[in-house]
Amino acid sequence: MQIGVETSKAVDQRRVFVIDDDDITRTALQFMLQDEIETHEMASLQEAYEKGVGWLKPDLLLLGVSYLKDAGNGLVAELKSRFPSVQVVIVCEKADEAVAVAGIKAGANGALVKPFTLDSVRSKVDTILGRGGAAPLVTLGGFY
Repeated sequence: MQIGVETSKAVDQRRVFVIDDDDITRTALQFMLQDEIETHEMASLQEAYEKGVGWLKPDLLLLGVSYLKDAGNGLVAELKSRFPSVQVVIVCEKADEAVAVAGIKAGANGALVKPFTLDSVRSKVDTILGRGGAAPLVTLGGFY
């Protein structure tokens, strides 16, 4: 068990695909998330399409903003049609927030803006996937 990992989250059966052409960003996000949720990093959309068939469908895509710049906002609809019920979060620099906002208007579920912290990345993933905070405290009454 890793330090700071919520046990209930570590056994979550959902998965995240990190799709970014920047290998440092991909690796950092995969490293930040891998202890709490199954996370796969890939450098291309084609790799995601090939990997996301059958049992390995993603629940969340962390999508590098460069793909929206290249393909346009229609990419969000394409991803959601290929992966029904997937959530899409655009990963970007502060300078690219306008592109991310346009992607959100086109159907993306949010944005993750650099610089990343462990807490901000995990919190965004938890929020988008509807995963709550810590497990409820169980108390035993009547024992003194």
